[in-house]
Amino acid sequence: MKNKEILELAQKHGLSLSEDLKFNEMGIDFQVCFATDAQGKPWVLRIPRRSDLEDQIKKEKRILNLARKYLSIEVPDWKIATSNLVAYPLLKNKPALIFDDQTHQITFNMDKDSPEYIASLAKALVELHQITETDVSENNLKIMKSSDLRDEVQNMLSVVSSEIGISDELDKRFKKWLDNDPLWPTFTSFVHGDLYAGHILVTNSGTVTGVIDWSTAHIGDPSVDFSGHVNVFGEQSLKRLIDEYERHGGIIWDGLYEQAVERAAASPLAYGFFALETKDDNHINAAKIQLGVA
Repeated sequence: MKNKEILELAQKHGLSLSEDLKFNEMGIDFQVCFATDAQGKPWVLRIPRRSDLEDQIKKEKRILNLARKYLSIEVPDWKIATSNLVAYPLLKNKPALIFDDQTHQITFNMDKDSPEYIASLAKALVELHQITETDVSENNLKIMKSSDLRDEVQNMLSVVSSEIGISDELDKRFKKWLDNDPLWPTFTSFVHGDLYAGHILVTNSGTVTGVIDWSTAHIGDPSVDFSGHVNVFGEQSLKRLIDEYERHGGIIWDGLYEQAVERAAASPLAYGFFALETKDDNHINAAKIQLGVA
């Protein structure tokens, strides 16, 4: 959608914006636009790329309202949420990590080894994982039992192996992981589902102040919310995060560290499954590279 069309769309929803718009085109489902209103207040606009996203928009709004009840940090407050426009005031601070969609360069907006980041992230994770199943059920969100977790991965493995292919090395690792009983939790928790440094807002010193992009939140394997950390900060930092999480009252199990590592290693599998859902050739080809079959 062009600048003039976006300005007109926002105006129809009662939002008057200046003409200086900036874009992030990485999203599959939404075109993301950064703008400023007539009072100088910065906004984020998400414009659906397809006409079938209304249910997804409604679901994410319910997720955000639920998360806001439990978390002491910021989450987006959708002031406009319709089938053709989502808009909310820009949250304070920047993501811990920024990936430039043009140059593919990674920039950190904090000290990568900040102890404040670990401590404040652990506290936020404890708050998040304590959201009750009753609240989740009342908001009609996805609920998985511990007995569902391996079946979900096995289904992804079968579909991706059949439709894209998986290298022998990765296939063996995934199957070994599925058979490793002690790694799998006997309980589930409410998780963000796509938590990594690019979705976590921080101060310059590394204190976590907000989390964005909540579309995949559900009750599932708690290790999912630790796996994105190890991919960016490494295994020793993951151990510190788990220790701090437990210190803040988070419930852990002996296999949490290894499970998070295996979840991280399985990110190509999850990406392959996502690529097939989108039917986007660019994503499918990128998944083939990650899965070792390109």
